[in-house]
Amino acid sequence: MYKNIKKEDIIKNLNIQTGLSVNLSRKIIEDFINILFKNIKKGNLNLKNVGSFKIIQKKQRKGRNPKSNQEYLIAARKTVRFIPSNKIKIDIKKLT
Repeated sequence: MYKNIKKEDIIKNLNIQTGLSVNLSRKIIEDFINILFKNIKKGNLNLKNVGSFKIIQKKQRKGRNPKSNQEYLIAARKTVRFIPSNKIKIDIKKLT
């Protein structure tokens, strides 16, 4: 079953597993996320046994409103692509 994990869930999990205070757990998680963002903005970020984040450029393309069938242009933009590591791919295959 699909479940979204929120930042607060990760903070509570870290608090329970390590015994650190909630405020310290929050600071650790927020600092970690900020470090990830800063490194992704620089270009590529590779996390061993997790995967890599890459900034890709998407071209301008045509879109269509499904209700009215009206066409419009979707602007070119940058986005982030995550590519999982082989370890994660293997672990996911074991689940099925």
